[in-house]
Amino acid sequence: MKLMKDTALLHKSMAEILVDHPYIEDFLTSFGLVVKPSVDSLQDYLATLDPDNLEDLGINEEQLRQSLNGFLDGMLALSDPMDKVESLTIIGGHDKSGKAETLELTLKPGEVICIVGPTGSGKSRLLADIEWVAQGDTPTGRQILINNQVPDSKWRFSTEYKLVAQLSQNMNFVMDLSAEEFIRMHAESRLVTDPEEKVTQILKQANELAGEPFAPDTPVTSLSGGQSRALMIADMAILSKSPIALIDEIENAGIDRKKALALLIKEEKIILMATHDPILALMGDRRLVIKNGGIDKIIESSEAERKNLASLEELDNKLLALRNRIRTGDTLENI
Repeated sequence: MKLMKDTALLHKSMAEILVDHPYIEDFLTSFGLVVKPSVDSLQDYLATLDPDNLEDLGINEEQLRQSLNGFLDGMLALSDPMDKVESLTIIGGHDKSGKAETLELTLKPGEVICIVGPTGSGKSRLLADIEWVAQGDTPTGRQILINNQVPDSKWRFSTEYKLVAQLSQNMNFVMDLSAEEFIRMHAESRLVTDPEEKVTQILKQANELAGEPFAPDTPVTSLSGGQSRALMIADMAILSKSPIALIDEIENAGIDRKKALALLIKEEKIILMATHDPILALMGDRRLVIKNGGIDKIIESSEAERKNLASLEELDNKLLALRNRIRTGDTLENI
Protein backbone atom coordinates (compact mmCIF):
# COMPACT_ATOMS: atom_id res chain seq x y z
CA MET A 1 0.00 0.00 0.00
CA LYS A 2 1.29 3.49 -0.85
CA LEU A 3 1.74 5.31 2.45
CA MET A 4 1.81 8.86 1.11
CA LYS A 5 2.43 10.88 -2.04
CA ASP A 6 6.20 10.85 -1.45
CA THR A 7 7.26 7.33 -0.40
CA ALA A 8 10.81 8.46 0.48
CA LEU A 9 9.78 8.74 4.12
CA LEU A 10 9.03 5.02 4.19
CA HIS A 11 12.67 4.20 3.55
CA LYS A 12 14.28 6.62 5.99
CA SER A 13 15.82 5.09 9.10
CA MET A 14 13.61 5.22 12.17
CA ALA A 15 16.34 7.10 14.06
CA GLU A 16 16.33 9.83 11.39
CA ILE A 17 12.53 9.95 11.27
CA LEU A 18 12.26 10.43 15.02
CA VAL A 19 14.54 13.47 14.76
CA ASP A 20 13.02 15.06 11.63
CA HIS A 21 9.39 14.05 12.22
CA PRO A 22 8.90 13.55 15.99
CA TYR A 23 5.11 13.68 15.59
CA ILE A 24 5.26 10.19 14.03
CA GLU A 25 6.35 8.79 17.40
CA ASP A 26 3.39 10.53 19.04
CA PHE A 27 1.09 8.94 16.45
CA LEU A 28 2.43 5.43 16.99
CA THR A 29 2.47 5.59 20.78
CA SER A 30 -1.13 6.88 20.74
CA PHE A 31 -2.07 3.39 19.44
CA GLY A 32 -0.10 1.75 22.25
CA LEU A 33 2.76 0.74 19.96
CA VAL A 34 6.38 0.62 21.09
CA VAL A 35 8.69 2.70 18.87
CA LYS A 36 11.98 1.04 17.93
CA PRO A 37 14.66 3.55 16.78
CA SER A 38 16.99 0.65 15.92
CA VAL A 39 14.75 -0.56 13.05
CA ASP A 40 16.18 0.14 9.60
CA SER A 41 13.20 2.05 8.20
CA LEU A 42 9.55 2.97 8.77
CA GLN A 43 8.63 0.36 6.15
CA ASP A 44 10.53 -2.29 8.11
CA TYR A 45 8.92 -1.18 11.36
CA LEU A 46 5.41 -1.56 9.92
CA ALA A 47 6.29 -4.94 8.41
CA THR A 48 7.47 -6.32 11.75
CA LEU A 49 4.33 -5.42 13.71
CA ASP A 50 2.66 -8.51 15.21
CA PRO A 51 -0.92 -8.87 13.83
CA ASP A 52 -2.05 -10.45 17.10
CA ASN A 53 -0.65 -7.54 19.09
CA LEU A 54 -2.42 -5.10 16.75
CA GLU A 55 -5.67 -7.01 17.25
CA ASP A 56 -5.24 -6.72 21.04
CA LEU A 57 -4.83 -2.97 20.54
CA GLY A 58 -8.09 -2.84 18.57
CA ILE A 59 -6.65 -2.19 15.10
CA ASN A 60 -5.38 -4.20 12.15
CA GLU A 61 -2.43 -3.44 9.87
CA GLU A 62 -4.54 -2.01 7.04
CA GLN A 63 -6.39 0.36 9.39
CA LEU A 64 -3.10 1.48 10.94
CA ARG A 65 -1.58 2.21 7.54
CA GLN A 66 -4.66 4.13 6.42
CA SER A 67 -4.66 6.19 9.60
CA LEU A 68 -0.94 6.88 9.29
CA ASN A 69 -1.39 7.79 5.62
CA GLY A 70 -4.02 10.42 6.44
CA PHE A 71 -2.07 11.72 9.41
CA LEU A 72 1.14 12.15 7.41
CA ASP A 73 -0.61 13.80 4.49
CA GLY A 74 -2.05 16.37 6.90
CA MET A 75 1.18 16.97 8.83
CA LEU A 76 3.36 17.21 5.73
CA ALA A 77 0.90 19.63 4.12
CA LEU A 78 1.16 21.75 7.25
CA SER A 79 4.95 21.85 7.00
CA ASP A 80 5.06 22.58 3.24
CA PRO A 81 6.08 26.14 2.41
CA MET A 82 3.47 28.51 1.04
CA ASP A 83 3.44 29.55 -2.57
CA LYS A 84 5.43 32.78 -2.71
CA VAL A 85 3.38 35.95 -3.03
CA GLU A 86 5.27 38.18 -5.45
CA SER A 87 2.49 40.76 -5.66
CA LEU A 88 -0.99 41.52 -4.42
CA THR A 89 -3.30 43.72 -6.49
CA ILE A 90 -6.39 45.57 -5.28
CA ILE A 91 -8.87 46.33 -8.06
CA GLY A 92 -11.23 49.05 -6.92
CA GLY A 93 -14.90 48.53 -6.17
CA HIS A 94 -17.07 51.29 -4.70
CA ASP A 95 -17.67 53.22 -1.48
CA LYS A 96 -20.82 53.16 0.66
CA SER A 97 -22.65 55.56 -1.62
CA GLY A 98 -21.80 53.56 -4.75
CA LYS A 99 -19.07 55.90 -5.98
CA ALA A 100 -16.51 53.88 -7.97
CA GLU A 101 -12.96 53.37 -6.75
CA THR A 102 -11.17 53.94 -10.04
CA LEU A 103 -7.91 52.26 -9.10
CA GLU A 104 -5.73 49.23 -9.54
CA LEU A 105 -3.10 49.12 -6.81
CA THR A 106 -0.29 46.54 -6.72
CA LEU A 107 1.61 45.85 -3.49
CA LYS A 108 4.92 44.00 -3.30
CA PRO A 109 6.92 42.34 -0.48
CA GLY A 110 9.04 44.83 1.45
CA GLU A 111 6.57 47.68 0.93
CA VAL A 112 5.03 49.61 3.82
CA ILE A 113 1.49 50.82 3.11
CA CYS A 114 -0.13 53.14 5.65
CA ILE A 115 -3.91 53.14 6.00
CA VAL A 116 -5.33 56.38 7.31
CA GLY A 117 -8.85 57.62 7.93
CA PRO A 118 -11.29 58.39 10.74
CA THR A 119 -12.93 55.72 12.87
CA GLY A 120 -15.65 53.93 10.92
CA SER A 121 -14.31 55.06 7.55
CA GLY A 122 -13.77 51.51 6.26
CA LYS A 123 -10.18 50.59 7.17
CA SER A 124 -11.27 47.23 8.60
CA ARG A 125 -13.35 46.49 5.51
CA LEU A 126 -10.30 46.98 3.31
CA LEU A 127 -8.33 44.52 5.41
CA ALA A 128 -11.20 42.03 5.35
CA ASP A 129 -11.36 42.23 1.55
CA ILE A 130 -7.63 41.46 1.35
CA GLU A 131 -7.81 38.68 3.94
CA TRP A 132 -10.85 37.09 2.25
CA VAL A 133 -9.25 37.55 -1.20
CA ALA A 134 -12.43 39.25 -2.37
CA GLN A 135 -13.66 38.50 -5.88
CA GLY A 136 -16.40 41.11 -6.21
CA ASP A 137 -18.42 39.24 -3.58
CA THR A 138 -18.07 41.62 -0.60
CA PRO A 139 -19.99 44.85 0.15
CA THR A 140 -17.28 46.95 -1.57
CA GLY A 141 -17.22 44.93 -4.81
CA ARG A 142 -13.40 44.89 -4.77
CA GLN A 143 -11.30 42.19 -6.40
CA ILE A 144 -7.98 40.91 -5.09
CA LEU A 145 -5.38 39.28 -7.35
CA ILE A 146 -2.30 37.36 -6.22
CA ASN A 147 0.68 37.36 -8.57
CA ASN A 148 -1.55 39.08 -11.17
CA GLN A 149 -3.96 36.15 -11.24
CA VAL A 150 -7.29 35.17 -9.74
CA PRO A 151 -6.02 33.25 -6.70
CA ASP A 152 -6.42 29.61 -5.86
CA SER A 153 -9.32 28.95 -3.47
CA LYS A 154 -6.85 27.75 -0.78
CA TRP A 155 -6.17 31.40 0.08
CA ARG A 156 -9.83 31.75 1.01
CA PHE A 157 -10.75 28.44 2.56
CA SER A 158 -7.60 26.72 3.87
CA THR A 159 -6.73 27.29 7.53
CA GLU A 160 -3.05 26.76 6.67
CA TYR A 161 -2.87 29.48 4.00
CA LYS A 162 -3.53 32.68 5.91
CA LEU A 163 -2.87 35.68 3.70
CA VAL A 164 -2.86 38.20 6.55
CA ALA A 165 -1.25 38.04 9.99
CA GLN A 166 -2.93 40.69 12.13
CA LEU A 167 -1.72 42.34 15.32
CA SER A 168 -4.37 44.41 17.07
CA GLN A 169 -3.93 47.09 19.71
CA ASN A 170 -5.21 44.88 22.53
CA MET A 171 -3.14 41.88 23.60
CA ASN A 172 -4.60 39.54 26.22
CA PHE A 173 -2.77 36.34 27.12
CA VAL A 174 -4.69 33.77 29.16
CA MET A 175 -2.30 30.79 29.09
CA ASP A 176 -0.11 30.11 32.12
CA LEU A 177 3.13 29.88 30.12
CA SER A 178 6.45 31.67 30.12
CA ALA A 179 7.42 33.76 27.10
CA GLU A 180 9.90 31.04 26.10
CA GLU A 181 7.32 28.24 26.44
CA PHE A 182 4.75 30.23 24.47
CA ILE A 183 7.11 30.81 21.54
CA ARG A 184 8.41 27.24 21.63
CA MET A 185 4.84 25.90 21.45
CA HIS A 186 4.17 28.10 18.42
CA ALA A 187 7.44 27.08 16.74
CA GLU A 188 6.76 23.38 17.26
CA SER A 189 3.19 23.71 16.00
CA ARG A 190 4.63 25.24 12.81
CA LEU A 191 6.91 22.19 12.44
CA VAL A 192 9.90 24.47 11.87
CA THR A 193 13.37 22.98 11.74
CA ASP A 194 15.48 23.73 14.82
CA PRO A 195 12.69 25.31 16.91
CA GLU A 196 15.13 26.18 19.72
CA GLU A 197 17.04 28.46 17.36
CA LYS A 198 13.79 30.21 16.41
CA VAL A 199 12.82 30.63 20.06
CA THR A 200 16.17 32.25 20.86
CA GLN A 201 15.96 34.49 17.80
CA ILE A 202 12.42 35.68 18.58
CA LEU A 203 13.16 36.43 22.23
CA LYS A 204 16.30 38.37 21.24
CA GLN A 205 14.39 40.43 18.65
CA ALA A 206 11.50 41.07 21.04
CA ASN A 207 13.86 42.43 23.69
CA GLU A 208 15.44 44.74 21.12
CA LEU A 209 11.97 46.12 20.31
CA ALA A 210 10.59 46.37 23.84
CA GLY A 211 11.06 49.50 25.91
CA GLU A 212 11.78 47.32 28.95
CA PRO A 213 13.60 43.97 28.43
CA PHE A 214 12.10 40.78 29.86
CA ALA A 215 13.52 37.36 30.73
CA PRO A 216 12.60 34.16 28.84
CA ASP A 217 10.93 32.75 31.96
CA THR A 218 8.66 35.79 32.39
CA PRO A 219 5.00 34.63 32.35
CA VAL A 220 3.23 35.99 29.27
CA THR A 221 0.41 37.17 31.54
CA SER A 222 2.94 39.41 33.31
CA LEU A 223 4.24 41.12 30.19
CA SER A 224 3.40 44.78 29.74
CA GLY A 225 1.47 45.95 26.69
CA GLY A 226 4.67 47.03 24.95
CA GLN A 227 6.47 43.77 25.79
CA SER A 228 3.52 41.72 24.53
CA ARG A 229 3.41 43.62 21.25
CA ALA A 230 7.18 43.32 20.87
CA LEU A 231 6.98 39.56 21.40
CA MET A 232 4.18 39.12 18.87
CA ILE A 233 5.81 41.35 16.24
CA ALA A 234 9.01 39.28 16.47
CA ASP A 235 6.89 36.10 16.32
CA MET A 236 4.98 37.44 13.31
CA ALA A 237 8.15 38.36 11.45
CA ILE A 238 10.07 35.14 12.09
CA LEU A 239 7.46 32.37 12.41
CA SER A 240 4.35 33.49 10.56
CA LYS A 241 4.02 32.18 7.01
CA SER A 242 1.48 34.88 6.15
CA PRO A 243 2.94 37.15 3.44
CA ILE A 244 1.00 40.21 4.64
CA ALA A 245 1.32 41.78 8.09
CA LEU A 246 -1.23 44.24 9.44
CA ILE A 247 -0.35 46.25 12.51
CA ASP A 248 -2.90 48.54 14.10
CA GLU A 249 -1.49 51.77 15.56
CA ILE A 250 2.00 50.53 16.34
CA GLU A 251 2.78 53.99 17.73
CA ASN A 252 0.75 53.13 20.84
CA ALA A 253 2.68 49.93 21.55
CA GLY A 254 5.55 51.37 23.59
CA ILE A 255 8.12 49.70 21.32
CA ASP A 256 10.83 50.81 18.89
CA ARG A 257 8.57 51.22 15.88
CA LYS A 258 11.41 51.86 13.43
CA LYS A 259 13.12 48.60 14.40
CA ALA A 260 9.77 46.77 14.20
CA LEU A 261 9.20 47.96 10.64
CA ALA A 262 12.78 47.14 9.66
CA LEU A 263 12.36 43.59 10.99
CA LEU A 264 9.16 42.99 9.04
CA ILE A 265 10.63 44.50 5.87
CA LYS A 266 13.69 42.28 6.24
CA GLU A 267 11.41 39.24 6.28
CA GLU A 268 9.95 40.35 2.93
CA LYS A 269 6.36 40.89 4.05
CA ILE A 270 3.85 43.34 2.63
CA ILE A 271 3.13 45.61 5.58
CA LEU A 272 -0.24 47.31 6.00
CA MET A 273 -0.19 49.71 8.91
CA ALA A 274 -3.16 51.63 10.29
CA THR A 275 -1.63 54.70 11.91
CA HIS A 276 -2.14 58.32 12.94
CA ASP A 277 1.58 58.86 13.58
CA PRO A 278 3.10 61.38 11.11
CA ILE A 279 6.55 59.77 11.40
CA LEU A 280 5.22 56.33 10.48
CA ALA A 281 3.08 57.85 7.73
CA LEU A 282 6.19 59.38 6.16
CA MET A 283 8.14 56.13 6.58
CA GLY A 284 5.55 54.33 4.46
CA ASP A 285 5.86 54.03 0.71
CA ARG A 286 2.22 55.02 0.19
CA ARG A 287 -0.79 56.12 2.19
CA LEU A 288 -4.30 54.88 1.46
CA VAL A 289 -6.82 57.48 2.58
CA ILE A 290 -10.11 55.79 3.48
CA LYS A 291 -13.35 57.78 3.39
CA ASN A 292 -17.01 56.69 3.37
CA GLY A 293 -16.05 53.01 2.99
CA GLY A 294 -13.83 53.51 -0.04
CA ILE A 295 -10.23 54.28 -0.95
CA ASP A 296 -10.58 57.99 -1.57
CA LYS A 297 -6.95 58.81 -2.32
CA ILE A 298 -3.53 57.23 -2.71
CA ILE A 299 -0.63 59.44 -1.62
CA GLU A 300 2.92 58.60 -2.64
CA SER A 301 5.42 59.76 -0.02
CA SER A 302 7.17 62.67 -1.72
CA GLU A 303 10.73 63.98 -1.42
CA ALA A 304 9.37 67.13 0.19
CA GLU A 305 7.66 65.02 2.85
CA ARG A 306 10.77 62.89 3.35
CA LYS A 307 12.78 66.04 4.07
CA ASN A 308 10.44 66.76 6.97
CA LEU A 309 11.02 63.28 8.41
CA ALA A 310 14.42 64.14 9.89
CA SER A 311 13.05 67.13 11.82
CA LEU A 312 10.04 65.09 13.00
CA GLU A 313 12.34 62.31 14.22
CA GLU A 314 14.49 64.84 16.05
CA LEU A 315 11.38 66.18 17.78
CA ASP A 316 10.23 62.64 18.55
CA ASN A 317 13.60 61.73 20.06
CA LYS A 318 13.42 64.79 22.29
CA LEU A 319 9.95 63.80 23.49
CA LEU A 320 11.18 60.24 24.09
CA ALA A 321 14.05 61.56 26.21
CA LEU A 322 11.56 63.58 28.25
CA ARG A 323 9.37 60.51 28.73
CA ASN A 324 12.36 58.55 29.96
CA ARG A 325 13.19 61.29 32.44
CA ILE A 326 9.65 61.09 33.80
CA ARG A 327 9.88 57.29 34.03
CA THR A 328 13.12 57.46 36.02
CA GLY A 329 11.77 60.04 38.46
CA ASP A 330 13.61 63.06 37.06
CA THR A 331 12.09 66.52 36.79
CA LEU A 332 11.49 68.59 33.69
CA GLU A 333 12.63 71.90 35.11
CA ASN A 334 15.44 72.21 32.57
CA ILE A 335 14.50 71.15 29.04
